[in-house]
Amino acid sequence: MAKDSAAVAEVLTVLAVAALLCAPAIAELTRLEHPAKDDGTVSLLVVGDWGRKGTFNQSRVAEQMGRVGEKLDIDFVISTGDNFYETGLTGVDDEAFEQSFTDIYTAESLQKPWYLVLGNHDYKGDVLAQLSPVLRKIDNRFICMRSFIVDAEIVDFFFIDTTPFQLKYWTHPKGDHYDWRDVAPRGKYIDNLLKDLDKEMKKSTAKWKIAVGHHTMRSVSDHGDTTELLQLLLPVLKDNGIDFYINGHDHCLEHISSRDSPIQFFTSGGGSKAWRGVFQPNEDKLKFFYDGQGFMSLQLHQDKADFIFYDIDGQILYKYSQTSMKKTHTLQYPRYITEE
Repeated sequence: MAKDSAAVAEVLTVLAVAALLCAPAIAELTRLEHPAKDDGTVSLLVVGDWGRKGTFNQSRVAEQMGRVGEKLDIDFVISTGDNFYETGLTGVDDEAFEQSFTDIYTAESLQKPWYLVLGNHDYKGDVLAQLSPVLRKIDNRFICMRSFIVDAEIVDFFFIDTTPFQLKYWTHPKGDHYDWRDVAPRGKYIDNLLKDLDKEMKKSTAKWKIAVGHHTMRSVSDHGDTTELLQLLLPVLKDNGIDFYINGHDHCLEHISSRDSPIQFFTSGGGSKAWRGVFQPNEDKLKFFYDGQGFMSLQLHQDKADFIFYDIDGQILYKYSQTSMKKTHTLQYPRYITEE
């Protein structure tokens, strides 16, 4: 039955991606459907900041992901961005795609859909190439879009394109080139995205609601908190009862608990280069921090969510479980961005 479910999920995903090709650049968020297991549960792995052609322990992380993925019988993998270092892809024929993805994540358990968001390093390359369906012809696991929704029955994942939020990439790129095609002007793009997210989150009836982005919202590592996300995106998440925000960007593993809302913040950005040696506490409550390489698993049940962080040897570093509860939230609209 698991193979049948996987086949159905693949067909639904292909149809949804095909429909996306006919959609305008700015439109309602694309929704992909991924069936839960027969028992109603969903299992997945989360990894970020990985695309280094196997170096900086990327291959070792991939090996352990394969082992854990088999043990948990995962349904799919989530990437929190920075999929190709240092400057994204040069085009759809860039060999880095296979060298950093297809040739690395070879375990049988990882031959499932990969849902990916873009990171800031991806934006330094040809973004349209990374979003192109041509890459799915090379490796049909690779499902990358700017912002979209994955409906896995008991959970809705809201994938969010966070790079355009960071003002410094626009005003102080420090010699880097960012591919803003189909994004500029910044204010209009972010305003439309926030409104679409708010609309879709309010419509969601899933037991769990999880937001996924590249950039940190709360972090005690090198990049720290992202002011623009706290000001613009966090109010949308709070207003709509989002349970968890999952990100990469900082090359570490961490769990931070909000002091003023039920939201839990998880960083899984240890897919390759790490060990930055930076620790800077913030106002929220730090539950776990590991300044090194690894990844995260997530198992979702109707009444419980189980998170586990692993290192490059497959050793369990940290476990966290949360039971579902009836969530109440205001219907107040957030203050959207208006300035450039």
